[in-house]
Amino acid sequence: MIYRFVILSDEVDDFRRDISIDSDATFYDLHDAILDSVGYKKDQMTSFFICNGDWMKETEITLVEMDTSSEEDIYVMDATRLSDLLDEERQKMLYVFEFLTERAFFMELREITAGKSQPKAQCVKSIGNPPAQTTDFDEFESKLQASTARLGDDFDEEDDILNFDEYDEEDFGNLMIND
Repeated sequence: MIYRFVILSDEVDDFRRDISIDSDATFYDLHDAILDSVGYKKDQMTSFFICNGDWMKETEITLVEMDTSSEEDIYVMDATRLSDLLDEERQKMLYVFEFLTERAFFMELREITAGKSQPKAQCVKSIGNPPAQTTDFDEFESKLQASTARLGDDFDEEDDILNFDEYDEEDFGNLMIND
């Protein structure tokens, strides 16, 4: 079978990649095809997450095995075939390419073509430029400080301080616990 994945980014509106790959290929093969299609270096930790319909992470497939003591199943990209975990169209996944800031591509298994095979993964559609592979941390820090400053403008610190001395037992009703 051949799987066709559509890959989008929430950072760049006009970005899209379609990757066609054999269902017997590994997640590592898909990882390589994605990185090749966007021109990223292959020196970063990455993971795939199979998601539910609301994009909530359910199953992680890591680049390298990191936790051998976990009671949960551990999947590693080079040892896990796509067909081991994916078997229906519209399956959603995240491909986290920058762990520190959780930047990721949104992926969907858009099409399954039965009765065919494909020796190597191919990028069959390439639209737009991908986001930068890594975050400029000076830029990240300034954005974080700006958002924190905006948050501070929305709240008056004096209103946020709860002074228990200003309340008596009647204010707390039955919630007051006497020692």
